[in-house]
Amino acid sequence: MSTTTENGMGGPRGREKTYKKTTSSALKGAIQLGIGYTVGNLTSKPDRDVLMQDFYVVESVFLPSEGSNLTPAHHYPDFRFKTYAPLAFRYFRDLFGIKPDDYLYSLVNEPLIELTNPGASGSLFYLTSDDEFIIKTVQHKEAKFLQRLLPGYYMNLNQNPRTLLPKFYGLYCIQSGGINIRLVVMNNVLPRSVKMHYKYDLKGSTYKRRASRKEREKSCPTYKDLDFQDMHEEGLHFDTETFNNIMKTLQRDCRVLESFKIMDYSLLLGVHVLDHREGGELGQAGGDGRRPVGQRVLYSTAMESIQGDGKAAEAVTTDDTMGGIPAKTHKDEKLLIYLGIIDILQSYRFIKKLEHSWKALVYDGDSVSVHRPGFYASRFLKFLSTRVFRKNQPFRFSPSKRTRTSIHALKSSSQEILSSQADERHGEDRRDRLGGARSLASLDGQGKESNIIIELSPAGETWEWCRKLVNTPFCRFSVIQGTKTFRLSFKENRDQKKNGERERDLQFCGRPV
Repeated sequence: MSTTTENGMGGPRGREKTYKKTTSSALKGAIQLGIGYTVGNLTSKPDRDVLMQDFYVVESVFLPSEGSNLTPAHHYPDFRFKTYAPLAFRYFRDLFGIKPDDYLYSLVNEPLIELTNPGASGSLFYLTSDDEFIIKTVQHKEAKFLQRLLPGYYMNLNQNPRTLLPKFYGLYCIQSGGINIRLVVMNNVLPRSVKMHYKYDLKGSTYKRRASRKEREKSCPTYKDLDFQDMHEEGLHFDTETFNNIMKTLQRDCRVLESFKIMDYSLLLGVHVLDHREGGELGQAGGDGRRPVGQRVLYSTAMESIQGDGKAAEAVTTDDTMGGIPAKTHKDEKLLIYLGIIDILQSYRFIKKLEHSWKALVYDGDSVSVHRPGFYASRFLKFLSTRVFRKNQPFRFSPSKRTRTSIHALKSSSQEILSSQADERHGEDRRDRLGGARSLASLDGQGKESNIIIELSPAGETWEWCRKLVNTPFCRFSVIQGTKTFRLSFKENRDQKKNGERERDLQFCGRPV
């Protein structure tokens, strides 16, 4: 869809991308002129509640190159600019705290920055100079699907503005020379001021989910699912609260996407390694040489999007971190994570069903990207919760030096006792084993014992198992380590009381059978 041509200026610098036979410079100029006119004109309309018919309104204005009574003159070809659901999108912008003047300043007053497209759609991407907004060209079917999605999208944002779903701020169309170019304005997930040491497009599928050789040759390639498993085998580790917030947000968002019969979406994941300082400092200047400030749009950063109650949002969203989520690798490398769900304008329609059917005949149907929405959401969440995001391991009990010393001495002495008394006890233990055992639950009186015979594997594992078994506040234990078979003896004393509640004093001992 997009190509590169000479624009008449000569030399390598004269090469410029075109989209549907429209040069990138002409497209950027038309975008800024059209949005400047429509948003400025919208300010004269009074605020009111959004009605159902507002989602289907399309406003159109013609902008000739020589100008008119309503539009300024420009040096681009004549074009018509259409705005879809202007009142509904104004409501969305208000919901995220975007003032009309700020929206115009970001999109119109400063030049747009063209980005390279990591995907296969052929779309063009433009970023505003202040890192706030992304403008993406979309296909006709995607624009129509977004129009149909708007009422449900409106309801979802009202219920939950903190979401990792794309935030849509405007839908427009430029008509020139019989060609329609449709555009959507969205939030920017990956700020330019933070160097992304790794960038991933994750779907939860495995079929053809590796970055191509051409993609890997880029200065900042976008890797895929199998690449992530190779490069981050242990996943990314978060504290329990952050992990739960991320997964709850993703589960809620996937439930919404499934209800709209949407699939083939991705999680765009950017990883900044705090320990890497070579050319990747936080707060680094952007491509225009200026240091961007923190994003002003509400709920636009990763940290704001996952915080259920919004507590401490201002404290963690600073100009330096740009709202990144703190994480670690399994080697304790400190990271900042930036993420958001992208490409949600794909519905499971007839064409997608056919695509899944023929791929399932050749490959494993459950491994391909295109799948029915319910299965896609489940696979997506399972992959993220088990392979990508993981909880930090809680602190495990570690016995003190004194305890370890006493245990070591006990183990040494027990070996001598066992070697000298094994023959004497063999007959007695055999009778006990044949006599059966009672469970711990059968203890109902003072001083009663319960014996159970357990077949356990190697001595090291046996000792660890025994230690965990009695790791309670009111347990005392001694373990005589020997062969693989143990007889475990439990004794419960219910006479002791503390704070009006019963205490259980379990005495644990074991010897080979």
